[in-house]
Amino acid sequence: MVEKEEKKLTIEDLPGVGEATAEKLRENGYDDIMNLAVASPKDLSELSGIAEGAAIKIIAAARKSADIGNFETGEQILQRRKDVMKLTTGSKNLDELLGGGFETQSITEFFGEFGSGKTQIMHQAAVNATMSEEQGGFDCDVLIIDSENTFRPERIIQMSKGKDLDPDVVLKRIHVARAYNSHHQILLAEKAGDLAKEFPIRLMIVDSLTSHFRSEYMGRGSLSERQQLLNRHMHDLLRFGTVNNAVIAVTNQVSARPDVFFGDPMAPIGGNIVGHTATFRVYLRKGKAGKRIARLIDSPYLPEGETVIQLSENGILDGV
Repeated sequence: MVEKEEKKLTIEDLPGVGEATAEKLRENGYDDIMNLAVASPKDLSELSGIAEGAAIKIIAAARKSADIGNFETGEQILQRRKDVMKLTTGSKNLDELLGGGFETQSITEFFGEFGSGKTQIMHQAAVNATMSEEQGGFDCDVLIIDSENTFRPERIIQMSKGKDLDPDVVLKRIHVARAYNSHHQILLAEKAGDLAKEFPIRLMIVDSLTSHFRSEYMGRGSLSERQQLLNRHMHDLLRFGTVNNAVIAVTNQVSARPDVFFGDPMAPIGGNIVGHTATFRVYLRKGKAGKRIARLIDSPYLPEGETVIQLSENGILDGV
């Protein structure tokens, strides 16, 4: 006797979610139990118009159904970590520094001065993600939130040819949205889940993460509001990475500070909000003849270290 296949739960199966509530939730991107399980009550309430008390109950029910939010053994977490995938950066040196490449379900931040290679690494990651898994890619589509008008299809063509890929095919798999201000940037990240239903998105790039926040919220009087919005944005990105088993790669600017940051008087924008939410933080600085020095300064399990990469017409290579 063949057992009946277990029915997949929908948001209507949660206590307190009727047709009207389900419609509100779906209109705002909360269309499955996992999305609800990782939401915050305040965000759910503000976006969907549901009372915060009701939002708390819905999220609690979703977490119970999704079996998350409870204590787990280290063995269980290790088993779950087997779902994590690694995307090659294009450089064996940089891959080794990052423990195998860009990691899914994590935020990898590259920060440095203008011209340090941040955007070049993002372009290379976008190309690499479209490659087969055997080549170190994900055979997936890519989403780019471009806040500084830095995306260049011509560079994608060069890098694709450097990998013996068809540039037309690669360009069709890269979806770019220009963010015109910080609120638009936040909205794009929130709506990224809709695109992930149509295409297999396994890489989301934000280039750059903080430029709009930095220019729109100047002075100490607006610092608190800026950090709150930035915190919300970072967690939206991390949620997307967790739900879709995707890599989140972001670039960040630096500003001069009186204190010295790893031998260089430049520090990343965003303070503790970005520092605590980014999983991996890589500091880039210029070297000679197109070389860049990449220093891993923060990781949950990797040691600090640095390596040399080379920027070339064909893309990111190992530095000699």
